[in-house]
Amino acid sequence: MTFSGSFNNAQVPQMEEGQIQEGPEPVEKASVEQLITQLVSLSSYVHQLYTQSHLLHLNVEGPLFLPIHKFLGKQYEAHIDQFDALAEFIRSMDFLLPMCERGLLGAYKGFKHVKSYETRDGLTVYLKNLETCGFMAKDIQKVAKEVDAPDIENYLAELVGAMFKAAWFLKSTLRP
Repeated sequence: MTFSGSFNNAQVPQMEEGQIQEGPEPVEKASVEQLITQLVSLSSYVHQLYTQSHLLHLNVEGPLFLPIHKFLGKQYEAHIDQFDALAEFIRSMDFLLPMCERGLLGAYKGFKHVKSYETRDGLTVYLKNLETCGFMAKDIQKVAKEVDAPDIENYLAELVGAMFKAAWFLKSTLRP
């Protein structure tokens, strides 16, 4: 907090004769390259969500097998469509994605993996990954706005909604 009395003692930057002060220092603006790097990371994350949801779909067991199996089937299909849409945005800006799965996995290394065949455990990890993806997309949306990429900004808003809606469905299912 700045107290009003401290303004009297503030140092004024000295300017050379003839120099015009144009305002505050410019804030570093996000670049298209930063946006692309973040989109590739998000693509990696969504691809890993695809694999995770597909394997959970195949391995789920218990009294809620049918609705969870059906839900996860829709999820892995949505994730592959989301991956494709993100990849097309990257390509539309004349950038490339990694050429193999190893490169793609290397673009995002912090993905949380399922370590148990217990349905609740697997779905809980998947739920947390959905929320993380939603927050990632929110952050990248701000960069897209800054570099004036409204198509990407709008798609990321849809992706945020899809991630949090799926997370809500799972939370509602997992509550006792």
